[in-house]
Amino acid sequence: MKKIKFLTMAMLALVLAGTFTSCKKDDDPKEVIKEVEVIKEVEKEVIKEVEVDNAYSRYLSAVVNNIKAKKQHDKAILLVAFGSTWEQAFNAFDSTIEAYEAAFPEYDVFLSYSSAICINRAAAGENGVSKNYYAPSYWLSAFAQEGIQYGEIVVQSLQVIPGEEYTRVINYIKDFANNANGDLDDKYLASVTLKLGVPLLQDKDEDVPAVAKELNALYKDKAAEGVVAFMGHGNPDSYDTYKANVRYTQLEEALQEYSINYYVGTVDMMDNFKTDVRERMVANGITSGKVYCHPLMSIDGDHGHNDMAGDDDDNWEEGVGFTPNEEGEVEDTSWKMYFQHLGYECNDDTMIELGLLELPTVRQIWMNHTIDAIDSEPLDYYHSKNPEE
Repeated sequence: MKKIKFLTMAMLALVLAGTFTSCKKDDDPKEVIKEVEVIKEVEKEVIKEVEVDNAYSRYLSAVVNNIKAKKQHDKAILLVAFGSTWEQAFNAFDSTIEAYEAAFPEYDVFLSYSSAICINRAAAGENGVSKNYYAPSYWLSAFAQEGIQYGEIVVQSLQVIPGEEYTRVINYIKDFANNANGDLDDKYLASVTLKLGVPLLQDKDEDVPAVAKELNALYKDKAAEGVVAFMGHGNPDSYDTYKANVRYTQLEEALQEYSINYYVGTVDMMDNFKTDVRERMVANGITSGKVYCHPLMSIDGDHGHNDMAGDDDDNWEEGVGFTPNEEGEVEDTSWKMYFQHLGYECNDDTMIELGLLELPTVRQIWMNHTIDAIDSEPLDYYHSKNPEE
């Protein structure tokens, strides 16, 4: 970061020198004006670089101070979530840190957000409570600072599927290990042990049935009364890294081994919107009755409160019904209002507003991945821990 700033300032100095040494009485005024305009543009770039550098230093300093105030061990666990701005999510993350500290007493435990939007909006107190989170890059850089330098770092993904966001987690580790910014101690990087804990539904043969088993144990009574519809996030086709969307389909299949009343849809996965969930319900003869909705996300945040349980039904027109978009989804309508308008008993009382991290038996599966990571060989960060199918 500092190198870029100094290079920009050097370029400005050269432009200034070239301009003022070349100016003569017979110079074309238009050319002089152009040169001045160039100088102004370079000045703007210098200011931008200084601002970025100041922000970087400020954020890194805040994280370093946080770690130094808490550091008790030579090993650290960094939990990486996408993020949220809801107090319920903050509490879920705090409880998760506490659970990790109890389960891994030889490790210092920290949590980061991978979403810049969530970081900024959480700090601004978008939903009434302000809290500071920082990107994984700051935490990893801070772990390498003089006076900290953990000997072992375990990065645990809190993603549900090994999709786009999980790829970002892997890339954070690679950038850190390869000293991408050139500002870390290479000798330390050569000695530190790095490990990676995989997402909740990483493995189709082990994780999918394990999660299905725990969800059924929690909600089999409700599945006996009506439909239990889980709402995951999913990735649009162009962002379906490792083809991870298939985990939602696999989870629904695993759940339906317990009851035909379990369904798994998403916000963003093609052919698995709420409209597609209803089509599968109707195909199974379920055209009325209770519909319980539950986020299939690490926390119950904006998607859970709004896309699932909100009161938005702008797409509904009396006497006409819903108008799906070209992808088959009904936009501007929550899951609650969608099923309600189609004659199902779906209301505030059937919204189960709990994130998966708030379910200790499901959270334990993430923690099992952390145990596996710790017990495994150090991470070969040139290659990714990707699902094979």
